[in-house]
Amino acid sequence: MLLTLFAFILALGLLVTFHELGHYWVARRAGVPIVRFSVGFGPVLLRRRDRHGTEWAVSAIPLGGYVKMLDEAPPGADETTRRAVFNAQPLIWRAAVVAAGPAANLALAALIYAFLGLWGTQEPAAVLAAPQAGTPAAQAGVRDGDTLTAVAGEPVASWTQARWRLAEPLSLGGAVALTLQSADGSLRTDTLRLHPQDVTPGGADPLLATGLALRAPVPVVGELVQGGAAEQAGLRTGDQILMAGDMEHPSVEAFVRTVQAHAGQPLPLVVLRQGARVALSVTPRPERGEDGLETGRIGALIQAERPLVLVRLGPVDSLWQGMRRTADMSLFTLRMMGRMVVGDVSWKNVTGPVTIAEYAGRSARVGLESYLGFLALISISIGVLNLLPIPMLDGGHLLFYLIEALRGGRPLSDRVRDLSHRLGLGIVLGLMVLALFNDFSRLFS
Repeated sequence: MLLTLFAFILALGLLVTFHELGHYWVARRAGVPIVRFSVGFGPVLLRRRDRHGTEWAVSAIPLGGYVKMLDEAPPGADETTRRAVFNAQPLIWRAAVVAAGPAANLALAALIYAFLGLWGTQEPAAVLAAPQAGTPAAQAGVRDGDTLTAVAGEPVASWTQARWRLAEPLSLGGAVALTLQSADGSLRTDTLRLHPQDVTPGGADPLLATGLALRAPVPVVGELVQGGAAEQAGLRTGDQILMAGDMEHPSVEAFVRTVQAHAGQPLPLVVLRQGARVALSVTPRPERGEDGLETGRIGALIQAERPLVLVRLGPVDSLWQGMRRTADMSLFTLRMMGRMVVGDVSWKNVTGPVTIAEYAGRSARVGLESYLGFLALISISIGVLNLLPIPMLDGGHLLFYLIEALRGGRPLSDRVRDLSHRLGLGIVLGLMVLALFNDFSRLFS
């Protein structure tokens, strides 16, 4: 719980503060006086004033930040100050200052993705399990042990990349080409036909309905008990179990059940050791449990291990992937919002702070790479949301500036702007209530 709370506060505080830094940086370029830049909200705990007169502050509530610019000249101000205030700036500079916040969030996401690509990440290899009968994957001809190497002609190096490429076809439906490498090394292309699916946060994995799933983890021999049945049979730490009895490629659970069922009976095994197949036979020793039943034990720790691939890119490719992935995710987010408006996608997809905090904690527990990926996704969401043409948001201000430009430099009247801001406030509050309702509905369902 403590880790979840810390990960959530760090994520929200960092991303919102970075958003405000975008506004600040462009406002400084325009010469607009900055009264205060605060990390956090509420009462100021620490403050320092720089040579430009800006107060840098740390405030009590660490859920974001804000930048306070001088909008209007104070009484008695000189001509230089009156021309420097925000509302006196040319339209192009006002628009640039407003757009810089969302742009900073999108740029941060691209840099995070670029860093992950440059650093390299260990990701599950896209080795597929046998699809269930009747699923789209089964109808397409996907077989057990196939490795997915491309989606719609775009190469994928891992299951993570494959899921990313399948996200849009999954939500929109239609036919998508899968390039598959069979266990014998041959390549072929199968066509996966999808129906549009409602991707609900916290819900079941939508890929499961297609029949696409990773092959179960490989049973690998871990620590051996000295003098145990496994050691006497010749098993070694690191051996991969390829066959147990007449069962090929057993899951960890299936292998353990088979061992338990062969108490005192020889069990033929085929293992993979340093790239070579080795045939062995182990006789599990009978042991009586607390329930009085006799089960077989071989005296070995059996671990679940998935094949992993290191995905690492060069500086140019990683930066290009970062920008492309950010653009793809931004467009995907906009399409999902549009489909919610017309009713093609459930409004249950609108999530709030509880769900975000939950995902923050989950990703932080997995590791730094997962948490950075989470930060990139939330940063994109903040950037895209703020660009929506809703009064009260940055996109609403940009809409007003566009109307002002079309009216030959004449802004909308104060009454129209006031009514628009009230409407925008109502929309934002409505979305917040909906997000909280969805959060607590998922939490208590």
